[in-house]
Amino acid sequence: MMEQKPALIFDFGGVLLNWDPYNLYLRFFDGNADAVDKFLAEIDFPAWNLEQDRGRSFAEGVAELSARFPQYADLIKAYNEHWEESISGPIQSTVDTLKPFKENGYLLYGLTNWSAEKFQLVKHKYPFFELFETILVSGAVRLVKPDPRIFHSMLEQIGRPAAECVLIDDSAVNVAAALQLGLKAIQFKSAPQMLAELAQMEIVFQ
Repeated sequence: MMEQKPALIFDFGGVLLNWDPYNLYLRFFDGNADAVDKFLAEIDFPAWNLEQDRGRSFAEGVAELSARFPQYADLIKAYNEHWEESISGPIQSTVDTLKPFKENGYLLYGLTNWSAEKFQLVKHKYPFFELFETILVSGAVRLVKPDPRIFHSMLEQIGRPAAECVLIDDSAVNVAAALQLGLKAIQFKSAPQMLAELAQMEIVFQ
């Protein structure tokens, strides 16, 4: 019996899609990146956004943050109302590797920290999502990477041991968590770098 090829688990933001709140907020700050940076730092955007990724509704999140920063209420509301502008499009060089991997017998899975309600807005917009066997969205299970429980949930859905799975994620923290659980993992920086590291694991589609 032929040995099964490793399961490839892809993160989405920063690996397959260009997601960045700057994409949305620059127009609200007249293109001043420093002003955007200061605003996002002041409201602690990453921590706030992570709670939506963990399953909190955007309505609740906007209300909570606006209560703490009433002077920024319109800007906070704008992130909810114009959220799709935070995605500037696919990272095509990575997307272009998915179909060849799939055609060569690798099963593809998605594991993403993402608000379930916002993922619904884009999941039909990008055809490459159809190449995945399963997509586990953090907001749907109310767990976020690097919590070991979300990795265990992914492994249960795949039905394979950790050692037969490879995570591709742009977060060093998420990669470290995956490695601790026995998965193979690559911190994504570019498609060529990803392919080179996969090739070292003898994972190729040529």
